[in-house]
Amino acid sequence: MQPITPDAHGIAVLILTVFALFLFTRDSIPLESSSLVIFIALVAGFQLFPYEKAGEVLLGPVDFFAGFGNEALIAICALMMVGKALETTGALQPLANVVGRAWSSRPGLALLATLAASAVLSAFMNNTPIVILLMPILVGASLRVKFPVSGVMLPMGLATIIGGMSTSIGTSTNLLVVGIAHDMGKHEFGLFEWVLPVAIVGGVGLLFLWLVAPRLLPDRTPPMADTSPRIFNAQLHIKEGGFADGKSLSEVLAKAGGNLRIDRIQRTESLFLAKLPSIIIQSGDRLFVKDSPENLKHYEQLLGATLYNVSDSEHPIDDETPLRAEGQQLAEVVVTRGSPLHLRSLAAARFSNSYGLLPLALHRARTPSSQVTGDLNMIRLRAGDVLLVQGTSEAIANLKDNSTMLVLDGTTDLPQTHHAKRALFIMGGVVFAAAIGAMPISVSALVGLGLMIVTGCLPWRDAANALSIPVVMIIVTALALGKALLGTGMAEYLAVSFVNAASGLPPPVILSAFMLLMTVMTNIVSNNAAAAIGTPIAISIAQQLGVSSEPFILAVLFGANMSFATPYGYQTNLLVMSAGGYKFADFLRVGIPLTIIMWLGFSLILPFMYDL
Repeated sequence: MQPITPDAHGIAVLILTVFALFLFTRDSIPLESSSLVIFIALVAGFQLFPYEKAGEVLLGPVDFFAGFGNEALIAICALMMVGKALETTGALQPLANVVGRAWSSRPGLALLATLAASAVLSAFMNNTPIVILLMPILVGASLRVKFPVSGVMLPMGLATIIGGMSTSIGTSTNLLVVGIAHDMGKHEFGLFEWVLPVAIVGGVGLLFLWLVAPRLLPDRTPPMADTSPRIFNAQLHIKEGGFADGKSLSEVLAKAGGNLRIDRIQRTESLFLAKLPSIIIQSGDRLFVKDSPENLKHYEQLLGATLYNVSDSEHPIDDETPLRAEGQQLAEVVVTRGSPLHLRSLAAARFSNSYGLLPLALHRARTPSSQVTGDLNMIRLRAGDVLLVQGTSEAIANLKDNSTMLVLDGTTDLPQTHHAKRALFIMGGVVFAAAIGAMPISVSALVGLGLMIVTGCLPWRDAANALSIPVVMIIVTALALGKALLGTGMAEYLAVSFVNAASGLPPPVILSAFMLLMTVMTNIVSNNAAAAIGTPIAISIAQQLGVSSEPFILAVLFGANMSFATPYGYQTNLLVMSAGGYKFADFLRVGIPLTIIMWLGFSLILPFMYDL
C-alpha cells in the first residue's frame, strides 16, 4: 500500500497543526490566545489561497466557522452550565457530608467509597465541579483524623477522569469525538454504549488507585499548611526622643523601608489623624499597624516605639505577653477557571476591598515549591494557583458562599439552597432523556439549561461564568484543523503512512499503538485538541485496514482521556496538585502505571468486543 502524495495545502495544514500543538504546550501563552492565532491563520490562509480543483472551491473559510455551531460544542457548553447549577445550589452536599463522616471513622473504606463515588458522578457531569466539591471535604478530614491529604487527593482526581470516560457526556472530549464521528457519517454512539469496557478496565484502575497509589505517594505537606495566623494587628506607641518623634509620616514610612502598613493614627482618646504624608508624628501617638511578629518587633526598635496588642494598651509585647490575633483565620483560595481571579491580578480584581481579606502568600501551581511572598497584588494568577489569605471568620465564610471561589479552610461547610433537589431532578431528566433516546444530548442539555434558569437554580451570571472561553476556542480551532486535515487529504495520507509503518502487524496491535500515540499526545497538549485531530485520522486508518471504524474511534476517545501522567494533562490535575502539595514526579509515579494498566486493558478488550 503506497502512501498518497500530499498537496501544498495539506502540507501547510500539517505544519500549522504541528505549530498549534507546540503553542498548546506553552504555559506562558493563554490557551485561548493560541487557539485564536491558529484559527485566524487557518481562515486567512484558505481565503488568500483557496483550495480549488477543476475551478471548484473544495474548502473555504466559511467551512471552518461551522465549528461554532457544532452540535458537540453546543452540548458541551450547555452541560457546563447545567453542572454549574449543581455546584452553586449545593445539590451534592448530602453525598459530601456522608464522605466527610466516613473519613472520620474508617479512612480505608472511605477512600474506596470516595473513588467510586467520584467515578460514578463523573460519568454524568464534568469532573471539575466534583473535584472542587470534594477538595475541601478531604482537606478538612485530613486535619481532623491526621492522615496525609497527599495520599487521597491525587487518586480522587484521577478517579474522576476514569469515570468520565464511561459515557458520551462524561467529558467534553467524549462529546467531541462522538460529534465528529457523527458528522463524518459514522456510527452514532449511545449514552452508555461503551460503559462495559470502561467498567471492567476502569474497575482495575480504581483498585490500583485504592490499594497501590497511596503507597507510591510520599507524604507531602500542602503548600500552605501553616494554620496559625501570620499577620497581627498591633499598636506602636511613639516614645519621646525616639526616631519617629517629630518626624513626618513620609519620613517614618521611609525609615521602615516603605513596608509599614498603618491603618490609622490616634493622638488622643477621641482624635484620629488623617494619614497625610506631611502629618507630624508626636510622642504619645499610637500607630495602629499590621504585620508579622518579626517585622513588628523590628519596627518597634527602628522607630523608637513600644509595641502593644491592639486590644491591650497596658502590657507591652514581651515573652509573657505575646502578640494575639483575635478572630483571625487563614484560608486557601484555589484559582479555578471561571473564578474572578483567573488570569487577573489581585489589584485588578480589587480582592482586598471586595472581600475584606488580606493576601499573605501565593503558591504557583506550575512551578512546584515556588511560593511568592512579595507584592502579590500585581501577579497575574493562573488556574491552580493557591492564595493564602487571612481575615475574620465572617469574611472567610462570605468568600466560601461566593459560588465562583474555591476555598480550602479545613471545614466541611458547603453551600446549599432550597433549589438543590430541583437542580438534581432537572439533571436527572437531562440524562434520562438522552439515555432512552428521546432526544439528543445537545437538545436535552439545552432544555435542562432553560429549566435551571427558569426555576431559579442558575442565575444568568453564574451561567455565563460557567462557560470556559479556552474550552470553546480550543474545540473550535481543533475542529477546524481536523476539517482541514480531512478536506485536504492529509488525514488519509497520515493514516496510510501509519498503516504502512505498521505493515505486517495485525489490526489489534495497530489499534493499540494508535491508542498509545493518542495517550502520549493528550498528556502533552489539550485532550480536546488531541481528540479532534485524532478522530479523522482514526477513521481513515480503519478505512485503510478495511475494518470497523468504531474501535478506532473509541481508541481516540480512551487515549485522549488518559491524561494521568502530568499535572497539565487536565485542569483538575492542577487543582489537586496545588491542594495536595504534589510534585511533578508524583504524577509520574502514579500516572504512568495507571496509564499502562488502562492502555493494556483497552488494548485487550476493544479487539474482543469488535472482532478485530
